[in-house]
Amino acid sequence: MRRLQIYEPRERALVRAADTAIAPLSWFAGRGGPRADVKRVLLLRLERIGDLVMVLDAIRDARAAWPNAAIDLVVGSWNAPLARLIPGVTAVDVVDAPWLARGAAAMAWPALMAHARGWRQVNYDLVVNFEPDIRSNFLAWLSRAPRRVGYWSGGGGAFLTDALEYAPKSHVATNARALISHAAGREAPNRPRTIPELVAPADAHARAAERLGAARGPIVGLHASGGRESKQWHLDRFASVARELAGARAATIVLTGSDADRPVLDIVKRDLAGVRVIDASGLDVPALAALLERLDLFITSDTGPMHLAAAMGTPVVALFGPSQPERYGPRATLERIVRVDLPCSPCGQVRLPPQRCRGHVPDCMDGITVSAVVHAANELLDAARPSAGRVATF
Repeated sequence: MRRLQIYEPRERALVRAADTAIAPLSWFAGRGGPRADVKRVLLLRLERIGDLVMVLDAIRDARAAWPNAAIDLVVGSWNAPLARLIPGVTAVDVVDAPWLARGAAAMAWPALMAHARGWRQVNYDLVVNFEPDIRSNFLAWLSRAPRRVGYWSGGGGAFLTDALEYAPKSHVATNARALISHAAGREAPNRPRTIPELVAPADAHARAAERLGAARGPIVGLHASGGRESKQWHLDRFASVARELAGARAATIVLTGSDADRPVLDIVKRDLAGVRVIDASGLDVPALAALLERLDLFITSDTGPMHLAAAMGTPVVALFGPSQPERYGPRATLERIVRVDLPCSPCGQVRLPPQRCRGHVPDCMDGITVSAVVHAANELLDAARPSAGRVATF
């Protein structure tokens, strides 16, 4: 089923019912061509780090399409420090949507709606919602912007003036760029990427340099936490990869992760006796971005830091299991995607994996071998110049 695929079955039924109820709104929605006098643009990207990084190309397209416009970006508080590193963004607005926020920061629906109605005072000419979600389409509608561009595929198309289908087989970045091209009325030209794509401030670079200290040899980052159980690789295999690269290349191993990832990092560190290891956990996002830029290689599963490393121009070895690399793969100048070819993979069931895949490393991650990851890492460390990424199936 192509539409509403981001929801679980019960949620799909609720979204269908809501779509039926709001269908009459589409009778009154204005339709019109692109306006040349766009002065104020609002972009919505409420989800996680990787989701924001994957629309950087679209944000750049928006700045190119409306070079003199104010372009404001709405993100969750967890992404506000990252959003402020994006060139071309005029202002960052923070919205902690209750379906995304974790903990006490979540805004109650009345407060969220009041915040969205406050956008009316800015008189936005255009709102673009990068989320295929009925709830954020509703927030766009509350802005009363004369043009509201987004996807109908996640429900709430009636809240938009321009509702496009989300192409499920295309990368998130490609879908996001299509929205901007539609809003601008012309295809965005293919311009060379500016690497790094994010501009970390001087103090962030200083914190990164202090953490790395006198790191020697190739500096290899290792992000052992998968973020979700369905994307978690064996911790002892992460350690084995690190030992092989340290032994063969005299590499310094840099462990990254949040404070919440501390138990994972401690397990990996215990297996790295005798290896030159730097613990870079707990860094804020700007400092993490600056640190990633200094690495020679970054090894991780499908995580937000994977996308962040790609945006900073760092070569990436990405381990993929249930998620689809064609949709969510890193857009790095140098990359290798390592996965196993199973009939059930990629299933796309990251949030709610099949029962047989719960409580342990799922088959699609278990099948990834240490030798496959080391081989991919050596390929990138040996590479003399950037090249197009390819999928390596083992």
